[in-house]
Amino acid sequence: MKPQELTQPSAQASLEDSYSWCIRVARSQAKNFYYSFLLLSQPQRRAMCAIYAFMRYCDDLSDDEGIRDRAAAITRWRSDLESALAGHPGLFPSREHAHAGHALWPAFIDAVERYRIPHQYFFDMIEGVSSDLEPRRLKTFDELYGYCYHVASVVGLTIIHIFGFESPEALDLAEKCGIAFQLTNILRDVREDAARDRIYLPDEDLIRFAVQREELAGEQRSANFLRLMEFEAGRARSYYQQSAPLIGMVHRESRASLRALIGIYSRLLDRIVASKYDVLTNRPRVPTWEKVWILARSMAA
Repeated sequence: MKPQELTQPSAQASLEDSYSWCIRVARSQAKNFYYSFLLLSQPQRRAMCAIYAFMRYCDDLSDDEGIRDRAAAITRWRSDLESALAGHPGLFPSREHAHAGHALWPAFIDAVERYRIPHQYFFDMIEGVSSDLEPRRLKTFDELYGYCYHVASVVGLTIIHIFGFESPEALDLAEKCGIAFQLTNILRDVREDAARDRIYLPDEDLIRFAVQREELAGEQRSANFLRLMEFEAGRARSYYQQSAPLIGMVHRESRASLRALIGIYSRLLDRIVASKYDVLTNRPRVPTWEKVWILARSMAA
């Protein structure tokens, strides 16, 4: 869904209207996240949808080639975020700040305040998607980790405030969980990203396995490409393993939801591996029936 399709500006949007809009966005767009939301209490589920709608809009602003000046649009979005968090959404003239009266803000601000979510996470997210406006070339895994932090770990750090937690260690594990999720996304979207001149797999890994960047935009899976993907999948798997204790650290009533979320994403990695890394001509996914099965299993655990 493109940003202009997501936008339903209404400076007079009520809190309920705003939440209803966010829920519709999450239901239609959050292919992997939304199922896990269903296992939460209604207030938590609504808050998750509001946060997801914000994150989705950020991501779409960086991807929509129909926007004449995406950098300017993201800058305006950051400015409107600052105003909304300061308690002044909708103050700016719509011509200059098209997002100021966005239907998202009432629900988003309510969720942020209700669950005391640190504001910096949202600015980090915007910084991450802003980096996608230019062709991507990452030299090292450290650079890739930094990118994954800004576009995925901050999501994990945000939503565990909605799940609820006590131990500060949960923050470190949520960060690692986000890394696992984003590495999975990167493996799934290798060719799609390469077609947009975004190469997220680090140069040091491409050199190590003798894979040319051009191969990532092609259709042939060479032996070197398969070895590279196997290495990257193992790296993603290690982050799932490192972050596994997080499930036991969030509040008990939230554990089934987090278990389902991690289960769905790790199953996506399983499917990528099982396909023998057939990501250049296909897009591996977890079918709906399997997501429902994971939900049921998560509830029973």
